[in-house]
Amino acid sequence: MTAETVDIAAAGRRILDGVRTAVVGMDEPLTIALASILAGGHVLFEDVPGLGKTLAARSLAAALGLDFRRLQCTPDMLPGDVTGSSVYVPVTGGFEFRPGPIFTGLLLADEINRTTPKTQSAMLEAMAERQVTVDGTRHALPEPFHVIATSNPIEYEGTYALPEAQLDRFMVRLSVGYPTIEDESRIVAERIRRQTADAPVDAVVDSAQLRAIQAAVERIHVDADVIDYCVELTRATRAAATVAVGASPRGSQALVLLGRALAALDGRDYVRPDDVKRIAVPVLAHRLTLTPQAWAQGTDPASVVEAAVSQTPVPPTAAVAR
Repeated sequence: MTAETVDIAAAGRRILDGVRTAVVGMDEPLTIALASILAGGHVLFEDVPGLGKTLAARSLAAALGLDFRRLQCTPDMLPGDVTGSSVYVPVTGGFEFRPGPIFTGLLLADEINRTTPKTQSAMLEAMAERQVTVDGTRHALPEPFHVIATSNPIEYEGTYALPEAQLDRFMVRLSVGYPTIEDESRIVAERIRRQTADAPVDAVVDSAQLRAIQAAVERIHVDADVIDYCVELTRATRAAATVAVGASPRGSQALVLLGRALAALDGRDYVRPDDVKRIAVPVLAHRLTLTPQAWAQGTDPASVVEAAVSQTPVPPTAAVAR
């Protein structure tokens, strides 16, 4: 354990403690969402409305000291509504670029599956390349830049399923689930105590400190055996009989990158196989395309990943950082 990883773990605890002052009963999804951001990734929350996904995104942005924008996705939304557009300025007689809401530190794309594929593709470029192109001109996005998107899985009318290429850009897909009776009582009690719908969260770090933490996560050691384990686990999804298209090498990479962030949050400077097991379903399940027969039978992609985890040999040891 190095001083650097101790600092990351301490910062992570303060960030999560700050978020928990507003968000109740989402410890595991919040930890993985924070780790995804520390690993430089984007997060997709897929669950029914009213479970606090928007509040979680806003609270994370506040604790991380990031500028926050919320984009409520609708079928009539155009790419320019996301990226911005060139506006004619009479005084100069020319066009001036006016940035859209995507020019922020953390963008919440609420109900992303309600907007059209053309608008979804505009977000895809931003997520993949940290830039947007308007009228042939490239505009770099601020650093750091992250997207937390929500998707409603229970309504299909007026929605557009995310294409596999865009799903693959999300490092993880998380499900919040209904709270326990104790947590739900706490949610109601906290709302009464605050006497307001607002749940402010203080900044723990700023954007410069977040970039420094992300750079430190890049230096976390990953043993060759753990890398091989991630690759074998991803390849096992391609061999499953119920899968038409398995996870791509981007899935293997996401397992390693997110595993490093979890190790850092745990105060370690090396990744363990248990880190990989913990995140296998959130990282890989949304990258699978099932066969029509499996889809008709109601097969859950998460069960395919769980089977791959149980069948893939685990490396006996993982060496610490050299």
